[in-house]
Amino acid sequence: MPRPLEVIVIGAGVVGCAAAYELSRRGASVTLIDEREIGGGATQASAGMLAPYIESHEGDPLFGLTVRGLAAYDEFVDRLRGESGAAVAYRRIGTLDAAVDEAGLRELAARASALSGQGVDAELIDAAAAHRREPYLSADVVGALVIPAHGFVSASALTVAAAGAARRHGATIDERRRAGSIASGDGDGRVRVATDRGPLEGDAVVLAAGTWSGSIPIDGLPRPVPVRPVRGQLLQLAWNGAPLRHVVWSPRCYLVPWDDGTLLVGATVEQAGFEERTTVAGVRDLLEAACEIVPHAWTAGFSGARVGLRPGTEDDLPIIGRSTVLPRLVYATGHYRNGVLLAPITAQLVADVVLEDRVDPVLAPFSPARFGI
Repeated sequence: MPRPLEVIVIGAGVVGCAAAYELSRRGASVTLIDEREIGGGATQASAGMLAPYIESHEGDPLFGLTVRGLAAYDEFVDRLRGESGAAVAYRRIGTLDAAVDEAGLRELAARASALSGQGVDAELIDAAAAHRREPYLSADVVGALVIPAHGFVSASALTVAAAGAARRHGATIDERRRAGSIASGDGDGRVRVATDRGPLEGDAVVLAAGTWSGSIPIDGLPRPVPVRPVRGQLLQLAWNGAPLRHVVWSPRCYLVPWDDGTLLVGATVEQAGFEERTTVAGVRDLLEAACEIVPHAWTAGFSGARVGLRPGTEDDLPIIGRSTVLPRLVYATGHYRNGVLLAPITAQLVADVVLEDRVDPVLAPFSPARFGI
């Protein structure tokens, strides 16, 4: 009986843990490493939005992948709950995307028409209907687009569940271990990862280190992996009163209602380098944006703020697929604002590449070849 393929996964965020789970459940011998705890990077500051029909549109290279990402979620969460024994908060309550002027309403009408033409349940409603659905909406709201398929998931719980399920399939998870470099073996067809606690070697490496992917030297690469940090701040409010019935979007923010009375408000988009701290400006802007669309938020308690560094790329598209320079290296990074939404489908597609050398056509726009890496 042939030995299982040995795969090293670098990065214990939502994408890395999902990849480790998918690889291990399909028979690979997986070692997952990260210098932080599970989900300790951008994942912990994510609101867990699952809203492909807002985040991307037809004609956008991301559209097909994000739609497949949402379609994969029900089964993915069910499997993780069953295999890990962990509770994962996951709700498909729909989104209500509010317009506050006629230009915004025309944009929503065009999107509703396009989505309906693709068979997506998307309803454009007027101001009165919007306020009936969400009584706390501002009087400035002139209409809204409701998409029932959308929802949210607890990104942190999902990541912990994926790690737990990977362990049950035999994966080794080594937290507080930092990857130093990636290089090919000495003519043995293997790949080596130098770490601060000694080297590792395997048949393949999956690089899912998010924002920090570019800081890991890779043998033969003409340039660092082109991933940059994009800071995102997220607020946690203690809601007062009946909860919102949908995830509410506005031109300036989104609001996610949790069953425990928490309201998440996100998120800023800031070019601040690797500086991981909340700021007065970020908190102020999000509070003003939330209260502008839902004035009742002024009565909420302030529970705190989180910050994460999302991994952006030069074209704002993820990098997924086999390296053109080091063939035993497979990328799963650069997901920017869509890491949680795309984690299950990325894991499946990466496992196809690693275990079966099969590349789904949907990955063409995200190939590492476009950056020569």
